Amino acid sequence: MNPTAAADLRVLFASRMVRLFACGLLAVVLVLHLTAIGLDAGQVGLLLTLTFLGDAAISLWLTTRADRWGRRATLRIGAALMVLGGAGMALTNNFTLLVLAATIGVISPTGAEVGPFLAVEQACLAHVIPGRERTRLFAWYHVAGFSMSALGALAGGALAHGLQLRGWSAPDSYRALFWIFAACGGSLAQLSLRLGREVEIAAEPQHAAPAAEPGALGLGASQGLVLRLSALFALDSFGGGFCVQAFVAFWFHQKFGVSEATLGGIFFGTNLLAGLSALAAVPIARRFGLVNTMVWTHLPSSVLLMLVPLMPTLGAAVVVFWLRNSISQMDVPTRQSYINAVVPPATRSAANGVTTTAKQLGTAVAPLIAAPLLSSVALMSLPFWICGGAKITYDLLLWRAFRRVKPPEET
Repeated sequence: MNPTAAADLRVLFASRMVRLFACGLLAVVLVLHLTAIGLDAGQVGLLLTLTFLGDAAISLWLTTRADRWGRRATLRIGAALMVLGGAGMALTNNFTLLVLAATIGVISPTGAEVGPFLAVEQACLAHVIPGRERTRLFAWYHVAGFSMSALGALAGGALAHGLQLRGWSAPDSYRALFWIFAACGGSLAQLSLRLGREVEIAAEPQHAAPAAEPGALGLGASQGLVLRLSALFALDSFGGGFCVQAFVAFWFHQKFGVSEATLGGIFFGTNLLAGLSALAAVPIARRFGLVNTMVWTHLPSSVLLMLVPLMPTLGAAVVVFWLRNSISQMDVPTRQSYINAVVPPATRSAANGVTTTAKQLGTAVAPLIAAPLLSSVALMSLPFWICGGAKITYDLLLWRAFRRVKPPEET
């Protein structure tokens, strides 16, 4: 790898780490904050759904144009939106303004990424690294992000709890975290200025054969394949929307009465294990292929998730939840690598953006159903079973549809 590519790689990894720290910081306390300022379960579910839908619309619009407008410019726009969103969430209790701030500010209820960043950065990574190294570096990219998400969850829970012990009200302690989130957006803008032009599609050598017309989504001839994948990813994310990190944190808080600091510790372990599980996917993918790895590591994690609400004690529930997360993310770097392998370089940002948007749209529907369920003592465990069932269905459909569609290195 040449020195310029190595420098870009370091910037992309640093950006991922700053951003996921910010996401983890808020995921533990987001629903707690919304309920603390007086929103009821229906309003919380509606706000999260509108947030997912707005994030999806913004992301789709930016990512399907990033390869033409410039990947670096798109990342800077995303960073600016993040600053505005964090500040907006900190400054208002008004429901409409909260929806606007959460939507434009790519606020994540899941602890994972929303917004245009992931799609564009993955395209940049695939652009500057050899194909044979793609899955391995995507795995480390995933580990870097989830490790910082774990630290963010730990820091967010501890800081909110510590401020409350010093006399701050719960809403004020949560607002401090939104200001930190906004500051992280400013840091991302600075990092994006250090990326070289080598990450842009314009830096790729011109070929004799003309490229296919990109179309409205910027996908060209890959549109059919990407849309089929997107439909399946939407199903997976619909299930996942019932157990986003903010909801699971609320479930632990309601069922076992755990504090914000304890929740931070739980999700520190959760995200750390989830990040490390990505590394195990690399040798498995080399041996069995990307699609097989995506499917057959994801299935048992869904079964374990369905067992969490059956556990009689906090300790048992945490252990099963951690076991689930120790294998749950093996499909993520393999999925990201697969998408970037089976589409042409000039459509990678668009393909990543469309599939990411489909996942966000799938997730968006679930909070409307999950939030009222979580507010009921009798039904609060049902989201875990809906989530697991939907994910198992997704795995089986994905294997059936794409087991014969191989990336170049597997053919």
